[in-house]
Amino acid sequence: MYRDIVDFAMTTPEWLHTLAEVGTDAGLFLFVALFAVAAFRAWRGPARDLALVIAGPAGVVFAYVVSEVLKTIVREDRPCRGGITTLATCPPTDDWSFPSNHSVIAAGAAATLVLVWRALAWVVLPLAAVMAFSRVFVGVHYPHDVAAGFLIGLTLAPLFALLVVGAVTPAVRLARTRLSPR
Repeated sequence: MYRDIVDFAMTTPEWLHTLAEVGTDAGLFLFVALFAVAAFRAWRGPARDLALVIAGPAGVVFAYVVSEVLKTIVREDRPCRGGITTLATCPPTDDWSFPSNHSVIAAGAAATLVLVWRALAWVVLPLAAVMAFSRVFVGVHYPHDVAAGFLIGLTLAPLFALLVVGAVTPAVRLARTRLSPR
């Protein structure tokens, strides 16, 4: 399947190549912007809502760390090292393939954003899936790398956020009392 996707990618227009290579990173910046907007929306709402916005990125970082640990255990070579022509330059030899960190971050960000702003689900979840798929499209990951990464991000990031929101909520309340005008 990997080879079929990469061969197809090579036949697509140049603008799509650029979009696929730049789009994954640009999508991550879009998620950062959406977290900022979510924080602005939650600023005057219940303390737990703002705490979830704060805990969301922490959950993404947690999922990313789990992904990095898995990479060092599994140590799967990148598929682009097999002499296959790909759209993207193959990462260095010590940068392992399984699981895809981009997929972990994209899915984790989407899932934690949905916790705090459910109306975004129809936008952020498909965007995360396209971002994950683009890693196969440009040739730097196998399909199972992005599927595993997506699953890790989709489950661990919101789970972590929900586990720590109880500890973050009192800190939000305290910060609000200290920042509010007297």
